[in-house]
Amino acid sequence: MKISRRKAIQLLSVAVPAMKLMPDYAFGQTAPEIHHGPFIGTRKSLQKYVVPEWFCDAKFGIWAHWGPQSAIEAGDWYARNMYMQGSDQNKHFLEHYGHPSKIGYKDTIPNWKAEKFDPDHLMGLYKKAGAKYFMSMGVHHDNFDLWNSRHNGWNSVRMGPKIDIVGLWKKAAQKHGLKFGISDHLWISPKWFSTSKGADKDGPYAGVPYDGANPQNFSLYGKSEKVYTDLPWNEDGIPESWKKHWFLRIKDLVDHYQPDLLYCDGAIPFEEYGLSILAHLYNQNAAKHGGITQAVYTSKRAEDSQLGTCVMDVERGVVDSIWPRPWQTDTCIGDWHYNRNMIGHYKTPKTVVDMLVDIVSRNGNLMLNFPLPASGMLDGDELNTLNGITQWMAVNSEGIYATRPWKIFGESPAKTTEKSGASFNESKRQDMTEADIRFTTKGKTLYTFFMGWPQDGKVTIAPLAEDSPHNVGKIEMVELLGHGKVQFTRDDEGLKVSLPSQKPCDHAYTLKLSGTDLT
Repeated sequence: MKISRRKAIQLLSVAVPAMKLMPDYAFGQTAPEIHHGPFIGTRKSLQKYVVPEWFCDAKFGIWAHWGPQSAIEAGDWYARNMYMQGSDQNKHFLEHYGHPSKIGYKDTIPNWKAEKFDPDHLMGLYKKAGAKYFMSMGVHHDNFDLWNSRHNGWNSVRMGPKIDIVGLWKKAAQKHGLKFGISDHLWISPKWFSTSKGADKDGPYAGVPYDGANPQNFSLYGKSEKVYTDLPWNEDGIPESWKKHWFLRIKDLVDHYQPDLLYCDGAIPFEEYGLSILAHLYNQNAAKHGGITQAVYTSKRAEDSQLGTCVMDVERGVVDSIWPRPWQTDTCIGDWHYNRNMIGHYKTPKTVVDMLVDIVSRNGNLMLNFPLPASGMLDGDELNTLNGITQWMAVNSEGIYATRPWKIFGESPAKTTEKSGASFNESKRQDMTEADIRFTTKGKTLYTFFMGWPQDGKVTIAPLAEDSPHNVGKIEMVELLGHGKVQFTRDDEGLKVSLPSQKPCDHAYTLKLSGTDLT
């Protein structure tokens, strides 16, 4: 039975009983060559990995999902979907370019010129908005590298804008003091791009092969002999030769830029090859940090992260409880790749703030994608969302950065409580209100967020009642961030706070509680 990518990731991301992972093994005579250090490319060895404190403290990162598909400005997965007869992107391609048997995705790459790309300016905006790390696209499923790749001539230095995108982003991140990440989506490319080898099923071009079927174009589109119109999100059918090639490409990326974070769009791929990439990344980083790795790798399979190894990433979703290990949500304010039709429909600052606070209260980080247009400069609506986040962080970031979860993540009415804890559940979320409460801690300080401003100027925090089952100690002082001290009482109904007449910000509000035995 074939299942969709969304369904596959949902199944992989939830906390199901741990599957039996492959045992420790020997590489044999074809062992991938990796940097010497504390790890080798086995699950047993990588169980020793510890998530670095910088990631646990950072809480918020920004991602630029940007590449040749952005030149078309018609949404994500364009390079695949344009070869699927009847899809919206196929219709778009026919209207703007022609039939994919005569002209293909390869012919759109020169349209990506990045003429307004200013990574230093953008990084300054992201830092001001509170991002502690930034992630560049490395290579998407379209098999196009955004650096001067040793193993792939289809890259941004030779084609399109003819610049080292990853390198420029890293230089800007270092200048502004942000940790630097890179995303890898390459592993499934042979299956993902196989649609380029298909043909129309009906109409005047029925049976005429698309340009991906031409052997002269295999270096971009791959050599898959099967067309996966219903894409199973797994490794079945991917040849050994591609696995080795993937390893060399991603190792080259790590060697060039030595990222603080490497993101994988899926589970750790290709077992021994994927585990060797983790070991290589960690060992190379450890050599720069006194033998202790400060690098992060993310996987979308929960089991990969249960015992050391890496960090779990949940795409467009939030886990259903306080996760025992640090984790990350990756999501976007619109489509992953830029889509001009999303203007006016982006996530609002309110939606982003709700997600950020909720995720942090559950021991997670939020990595938020702002897709760049072909030009390389954010559009006006994107800047408005970014500005709203900036204003909120200026008041409330103390309750976000370097915090850890409390005894419970918070309290919500049943209608807004997430139950599934899986990828792709964010569409079910509703805007939070003053009835939604979230908690974080830092040392002996307890931070309490109420997610809307009550009309009567009073808020009650029921989990902090005098007879609370959470064993809350003495509350001696309550401050509203952005305002100062506020009056409060406490009884069996909860902590009751009288708010000032003027709101210190919009969206969510932070109470800073001091006292004894609060955390």
